[in-house]
Amino acid sequence: MRAFTAVVERCPNTGLFVGYVPGFPGAHTQGESLDELRENLRQVVAMLLEDGEPEIEAEFVGTQTVTV
Repeated sequence: MRAFTAVVERCPNTGLFVGYVPGFPGAHTQGESLDELRENLRQVVAMLLEDGEPEIEAEFVGTQTVTV
């Protein structure tokens, strides 16, 4: 079993949750709830892994607050 970190945002136009795995081409989806998004991400990552081990192009490190 593998674990991937996903970035989650909410689209201001549709209200949908949008998620993607940084550096994993094609690993992105959306959902009406966080639970639906998590399941959709699980399915898309599983499908992509069927094609073989991905070459991760970036690694999620974290977030920072910038004060201006």
